[in-house]
Amino acid sequence: MEKRLTAALVTAGLLVGLLAGCGGPSAGESPTPDSAGSPTPSAAETPTPHANEITVGIAQDLDDSLDPHKTVAAGTKEVMFNVFEGLVKPTPDGDLIPAVADHYELSEDKKTYTFTLREGIKFHNGDPVEMRDVVYSIERCRGDEGENALIPALAVIESVQADDTTLTITLEQPNTEFLSYLTLAILPEDYDQQDTAPVGTGPFKFVSRAAQDNIVLEKFDEYWGTPAYLDKVTYKIIENTDSLVMSLQSGAIDVCAHLTSTQTAQLGDGFNIEEGTMNLVQALYLNHTVAPFDSLEVRQALSYAIDKDAIIDLAFDGYGAPLGSSMYPAFGKYFMDELTYYYPHDVEKAKELLAQAGYPDGFEMTITVPSNYTPHVETAVVVAEQLKAVGVDAKIQLVEWGTWVSDVYQGRNFQSTICGFDASTMTARALLERFTTDNAKNFINYSSANYDELFQKALNTYDDAEQTQVYKEMEKDLTANAANVYIQDLADLVAVRKGLTGLNFYPIYVLDVSTLRWES
Repeated sequence: MEKRLTAALVTAGLLVGLLAGCGGPSAGESPTPDSAGSPTPSAAETPTPHANEITVGIAQDLDDSLDPHKTVAAGTKEVMFNVFEGLVKPTPDGDLIPAVADHYELSEDKKTYTFTLREGIKFHNGDPVEMRDVVYSIERCRGDEGENALIPALAVIESVQADDTTLTITLEQPNTEFLSYLTLAILPEDYDQQDTAPVGTGPFKFVSRAAQDNIVLEKFDEYWGTPAYLDKVTYKIIENTDSLVMSLQSGAIDVCAHLTSTQTAQLGDGFNIEEGTMNLVQALYLNHTVAPFDSLEVRQALSYAIDKDAIIDLAFDGYGAPLGSSMYPAFGKYFMDELTYYYPHDVEKAKELLAQAGYPDGFEMTITVPSNYTPHVETAVVVAEQLKAVGVDAKIQLVEWGTWVSDVYQGRNFQSTICGFDASTMTARALLERFTTDNAKNFINYSSANYDELFQKALNTYDDAEQTQVYKEMEKDLTANAANVYIQDLADLVAVRKGLTGLNFYPIYVLDVSTLRWES
C-alpha cells in the first residue's frame, strides 16, 4: 500500500508540473474571481437555464473537413453524428435501424440489398432527399469515378440500380459486415460546401463554426424521426484542462465527456457523473520504421515493462478496461480477453529482451501526445515513470491537436505516441484494416505478410463464424508481434448537469445530443 501511495504522489506531481508547463493555470490555483471580486459560483448554485438549450464542452476544434465522407478526427465524427445519417444508423444497443431508408430486404443468397427510400425526408436546406442523392453518396464513397475509394469496403459492390423510390445493391459475394458501411452519410448531390457548411438529414442542423471557439447546432424542425428535445446545442472548445474544469464549475458548460476521475471529483454536487466506455483502443503506438522500434525484442520488452493495471489504478482511480490487442470489449464476439495479459508485467523479462536487442542499458525515446487529451497525457506520465525501471528514458512531448494530426498521424514523423483509435463503423474490419501494410491509415508502418494474408482471407470469407475466427487470428498477430503496447479502453466519465437527462452510450465513439432534455 505504501509503495502504491508513493507512486501515486510522484505521478500526481509529475502531471501537475507537465500540465502547468502548457501555459494554463496550475491544478492548485483557485477559480478566477468575477468582476465584483466574488468567487465564480459553483454549478450547484447556477440556476437551470430557461432557454431550451445546452453547452457541451469539447477538448478540440473541428479543424478537419466537416464533410462526413472526408472527416478524419474522431472528435469531429462525435459531434457531426447528430447532423448526418445513412440509409441505416446505429442504436445504443449496437443494432442498425433504417434511417434515410424506410426499410430494406436482403435476398436469400445474401448478395442483394433492396432499400426503399423514406417518403418525405428532407435535407437541412429544405430540399427533398431524392434517390439520385443516395446513389451519388454511395458512388462517391465507392470511388467509381476515378477517385480513390473513401470507403474501401464498398469495393465488394457489383452493381447499384435505382428508380425514384427503390435502391438495389448487388454484391460480388455475401458480406456479413456490409450493412454497417451503409451508415455512410447521405448528402445532396448538387451541394459543394460540405467542408465548411455541412448539410445532412439528422435531428440537428449545422448553424455555424467559429474557429477555436465554438460550433453551433440547432434542432431540425422537419426531421423525419423522433425530434430532438433541445432547440440548440453549442459546443464550446476548451483545450486547456484546467479551464475546462473551471467552466464546468461555473455552470458555463452543461455536458462534458471524456473526463478523468480527478476532474469529476472537482465538480461538486452540480453534476451527475455518467460512466460508460470510450470504445477505443488506447496504446503506446510505435513507429516501426524508427529504431529501436523496428526490433521485435524491443517492442516486446516495452510490453512487459508496462503495468496496465497500475496505469488504470494510478491515473484513473481504477476506471478502464485493460486491453491486449486492437479490439475493445464492446465488440463482444471479436474481443479476446485471453490476450489482455499476453505480456504480464515483468521488469526482469523486459531487461532481458532489451539486452538481447542490443540495449542492455536501455535507450532514450520521445512520446508525442496531443496536449488537449488529458487521459492520454496522464497515461503518458505513468508510462514514462514505469519505463525508467527498465532503463528507458521516455521524454513526453506535448503538441497541439492540429500538429499531432499533421506530424504524427499524417506525416508519420514520430517515435511513439499515446492516443486512442475507435471503429467508425460497428465492424471488426474498421479496427483492424488500418494495420495492413499498404493502408493509408497505417501510421505506425506495421508490416506483416501473415497479417495481410489473414485480412484478405477475412474479406473472402462469407461465413460469419469463420470470419470472426480470422479476425481473431489478426488480433493474435498484432499481439504476438507487439505491434503496439496495448493499455486500455478508457472509461468515459461524462459530467451532466443536474436537471438534464437522457444520455445514451453507444458502442462507437459518438455523443448523441438528440435524446438529452431538461426535466420539467
